[in-house]
Amino acid sequence: MDVTTWYLEQTSPSDLIPARPPAIGLDIALAEVPSPEFSRFLYTAVGGDWHWSERLPWTWQQWADWLAGGVETWVAYHRGTPAGYVELLPCDDGAVEITSFGLLPWAIGRGAGGRLLETGTARAWDIADRRPSLAPTRRVWLHTCSLDGSAALPNYRARGFRVYDTKVNVPDDAYDGPPAGAWPGAGARPYGGSEGAPEHG
Repeated sequence: MDVTTWYLEQTSPSDLIPARPPAIGLDIALAEVPSPEFSRFLYTAVGGDWHWSERLPWTWQQWADWLAGGVETWVAYHRGTPAGYVELLPCDDGAVEITSFGLLPWAIGRGAGGRLLETGTARAWDIADRRPSLAPTRRVWLHTCSLDGSAALPNYRARGFRVYDTKVNVPDDAYDGPPAGAWPGAGARPYGGSEGAPEHG
């Protein structure tokens, strides 16, 4: 099956379009302590149903090296539970790449994606304010593909990202390890709780 990949960008902070308030309360915070374990959890929990497999073979040290390379991880929480994350990678030329973005299955469809993307993009634009060694951001970019959720591309466009390139290719099936994600297919299962979040008892 051919896979279409869209490359999108913003070239000014004024390109960012605010999102509507989400249906659930969100607190979005920077993960200030680099944690390979937490980053791998986010990658698998968010990407498990969308064929994210590139980093699954990474060792603990590879994750640690990735985080030490200047990545910022912004995590959305609802009532103390992770709802999604956005990962920012600044480059030497003033560009910032959104290298990962997405929601855990239980948070999809509650408006959290728009608010998280808005916040993550805003933090990409002001990253040099937190890290003076960086050049001011002049461009924020990302890519998404037809294997991602159907809401991904519309969400990026709704936040003001513009497509600047499109490629069609056959996906690389080199990964043959265990299935991606904590529980592949978790997004198809119902959740309890008054707000759709998991509950116990």
